[in-house]
Amino acid sequence: MFGRLGAPEIILILVVVVLLFGAKRLPDMARSFGQSLRILKSETKAMQKDDTDEPPTVHATAAHQLASESRHTAPEATEVNASHRL
Repeated sequence: MFGRLGAPEIILILVVVVLLFGAKRLPDMARSFGQSLRILKSETKAMQKDDTDEPPTVHATAAHQLASESRHTAPEATEVNASHRL
């Protein structure tokens, strides 16, 4: 049902879009849509490039994880945890 759009359906959809948004705003919307697609494409390529790079070693991953945990922990919380261990 939805897979077969003919010429009358496409023309009807275009008329509704023009009536909703106006003919003046359509070029700006198309430009914004194109920019969004370019950004999405570049980010997708960057993610694929990151996946193909060599994976970090286990030691580097553990060090990074430890550093990120210590950054997110407030100094007061660290002192409280240390006093409870004693």
